Amino acid sequence: MKKLILSFVIAMSTSISAQNWPSVKPPIAEKQEFVRVIHGDEVKDPYYWMIDYFTKGKDSTKVVNYLKDENTYWETMMKDTEPLRNELFQEMKARIKEKDESVPTLKNGYYYYTKTENGKQYYKYCRKKGNLNAPEEILLDVDKMAEGKPYYYATGFSISPDNQKLIFGVDDVSRRQYHLFLKDLKSGKITDLKIKNTTGSATWANDNKTIFYTSKNEITLLSEKIMRHILGTDSSKDAVVYDEKDKSNYIGIGKSKNDKFILISSAATTSSEVRYINADKPFDDFKVFQPRMKDVLYEVTPLEDKFLITTNKDALNFKVMETPLDKTEVANWKDFIPHRKDVLVEGIDEFKNYLVLSERQNGLSQLVIMDRKTGNKEFLKFDEPDYTVYPSGNPEYNTDNFRFGYTSMITPSTQYEQNLKTGARKILKQQEVLGGYNKNEYTTERVFATAKDGTKIPISIVYKKGIIKNGKNPTLLYAYGSYGNSSDATFSSSRLSLLNRGFVYALTHVRGGQEMGRQWYEDGKMMKKKNTFTDFIDSGEFLVKEGYTSPEHLFAQGGSAGGLLMGAIANMKPELWKGVIAQVPFVDVVNTMLDESIPLTTNEFDEWGNPKNKDAYFYMKSYSPYENVEKKNYPNLLVTTGLHDSQVQYFEPAKWVAKLRDSKTDNNVILLKTDMNYGHGGASGRFDYLKDVALIYAFMLKLEGINK
Repeated sequence: MKKLILSFVIAMSTSISAQNWPSVKPPIAEKQEFVRVIHGDEVKDPYYWMIDYFTKGKDSTKVVNYLKDENTYWETMMKDTEPLRNELFQEMKARIKEKDESVPTLKNGYYYYTKTENGKQYYKYCRKKGNLNAPEEILLDVDKMAEGKPYYYATGFSISPDNQKLIFGVDDVSRRQYHLFLKDLKSGKITDLKIKNTTGSATWANDNKTIFYTSKNEITLLSEKIMRHILGTDSSKDAVVYDEKDKSNYIGIGKSKNDKFILISSAATTSSEVRYINADKPFDDFKVFQPRMKDVLYEVTPLEDKFLITTNKDALNFKVMETPLDKTEVANWKDFIPHRKDVLVEGIDEFKNYLVLSERQNGLSQLVIMDRKTGNKEFLKFDEPDYTVYPSGNPEYNTDNFRFGYTSMITPSTQYEQNLKTGARKILKQQEVLGGYNKNEYTTERVFATAKDGTKIPISIVYKKGIIKNGKNPTLLYAYGSYGNSSDATFSSSRLSLLNRGFVYALTHVRGGQEMGRQWYEDGKMMKKKNTFTDFIDSGEFLVKEGYTSPEHLFAQGGSAGGLLMGAIANMKPELWKGVIAQVPFVDVVNTMLDESIPLTTNEFDEWGNPKNKDAYFYMKSYSPYENVEKKNYPNLLVTTGLHDSQVQYFEPAKWVAKLRDSKTDNNVILLKTDMNYGHGGASGRFDYLKDVALIYAFMLKLEGINK
């Protein structure tokens, strides 16, 4: 391998170019010969060497030095925005109530909640016994636990049935590989269980000494095995109770809300399978509920007298079926809530006397209360044209109280509790926006763009009143559009810093998500993936046509799979965007999907296709951002990544940026920011992430000539 040479010169001059950027040369990455050959297709990949840190770890310095040079470059280019970034950070931080508590949640006789304190980045996990006037127990002081660590994430808090023990997981690297710990809540002693590389949570059997957890493959990070551990024993001797052989499946384990069953779920994009045991008998063999069926997904909800099954069997938008507790095979399933072509069933919250269905109709989420005795249904209604509603904190089975969250582009997150029997509803808490916030000063809209094939694409829009649709408004268009994940309209206090500076914010619900039903997802994946990209472009053109903005003021943003979207639209329609923000972008699609040693690759075959299949390969190649960089003009780009990213490896955006720099024919800037301490989700502290938000906002504001 040739010696790495970087042509990187930081000018000492503080002169500013005509575009208000310092006269500084960017890093130029060395090209090294590498050729990919598959299906008779030869592709030169001169930046393939950047995978070096992934394969060699700390023994690799070449790519790390390159990433550091890129960091020096962006810091120099954005040096003049430091005052603005600090101003943005401080005003966004000032809107957050630093000393706060979550709404307490009742579970098995205790009220659980978290609380945050002034100046602290994390929180304390607490409980009170019996009532909210009881003495407070601090179960975990995460502020103290995280001291001295650049990244710290504690998760999976699981209390034993006797309320005396707590299992939790910790990731201090940002690779989503969690180490399990046990805390004795009587003595306060924390024990390292020596159980590493897990998904971060554990499920208790009813004997208070047996736990089950999900173990990951250390290289691919795939969830592969369900393990059983008995407290006080050597974890190296833990029993494997389930070993998933299909590398396209994700697996997990949990407990039914009525505490009667422990269930293992194994699911790919198109099929799933459930196994279960009695929670009182942790050493029983897990029974298969129904063997996996081709193109059939199902989830199981145990009740006292039956199982409910949410499934897409003969039901594109899913339906709910029922089966006896002792006859779980598909031949015994009967319709409980039939399939509806215009309603997507997303989930069930079960209670002793009621069910609450999470559904989606015409792109909007909805909650439906169903009386288990009478079958009567009640739809919860809301007044705003665009909103999000969802179940929130309902671990208790024997209750008639149901909690849900509500938010919109202009309504801060609000938690409600509704009595399912009487219908009485009360607000438990609404997100406070310190410094004053008046929702009546802002306008939210729900409009529809028309895609090239005639499909109507919903767009959620928010802006401050007084905006004139004259094509001159700076506008940020955001989307995700993959995995069937719906991007709903929600409130953001940090977004106010853009709106108050004259920005329009638009969230387009492109195909690949599931906002408009399951078909919306089917039409935005695999061999129809390009619909996601053209929907986004059509949404941008709609905003221009309707006078919200113009190409001189239109910005695009997306992350992860949404970063793939950013790479695609930058290639397909570069002249439409003033700037593009691609966060942890999945841009080297073909190479990643060909390498099964890269984390999560095999889980993704049902989303993108397997490039070992010739048709899938050439379709992927036709849109993969890295493969389609050309010698032409590109918009300004801000690209972010994390050296320890477990979802999208750092080398994808690094290679993409290097190739763009080598190919583009314009004078626009490309900035690559690599966080050397964090991974896919960025900073772990509750304020640190705002620094990244401030950078993104400052990048756009600088391009707009707004300096305060």
